[in-house]
Amino acid sequence: MTDPSPDPISPPISTPISRAEMEEFWESWLDINREAERTGDWRVMAEHYALDATYGWMYSVDEQFMAVGRDQIRDYAIGIEMDGLDGWHYDYQATVMDEKTGMVVGFWKQKSGIIDDATGEEFEIIGIGGSWFGVERQTTGDDAGKLKFAWQRDWFDMPSTAHTFMKIIEADKAPETLLKRMSVSGLDVPGHYRLKDMPSSVWPPPVEAGKYISQKSAPEATA
Repeated sequence: MTDPSPDPISPPISTPISRAEMEEFWESWLDINREAERTGDWRVMAEHYALDATYGWMYSVDEQFMAVGRDQIRDYAIGIEMDGLDGWHYDYQATVMDEKTGMVVGFWKQKSGIIDDATGEEFEIIGIGGSWFGVERQTTGDDAGKLKFAWQRDWFDMPSTAHTFMKIIEADKAPETLLKRMSVSGLDVPGHYRLKDMPSSVWPPPVEAGKYISQKSAPEATA
């Protein structure tokens, strides 16, 4: 006779996420983004991440950023990495959401809040930037039942970023806080890794594991 009781070793199964829940969670994310931009303290966004979440992006082929866990995300990703960017805002231009996979992709513009006297407009980092999120319902601890980001991966145009920062400096518009932030770079900064030393995968872990493959590789060529 089969024992109907659940296997105590198996992890609890997360319940599906409805579209309404996903949209509500996303709206709360946009709200906390605006609050962070208003105060200049991005650390308030940390509670939207799971305790074991990962958050990364690429500076160059062999310099990657990766924060592992909510504390590192608070201290490194939205702490050290965002310090000095007072007045900058990252306005989401479009959002693509899929409650079936638990994924959200947000496309944002990076604007500095610093006016270019030559154009009368804000200095802006040209190029398409965005964030790719995995949303999961938490099953344990104080977060049980709540939606949190299990992972986030960002992309942006690094050469364009450097170009805009230099234009701000050349215009003598860079505040001391921004100059200090620009001096924080390189592999000695917490969260910066060479590719071979990454503590999590460049692609989000479940994607890297092949959970969401939507197109198989073409067959190998034959002679």
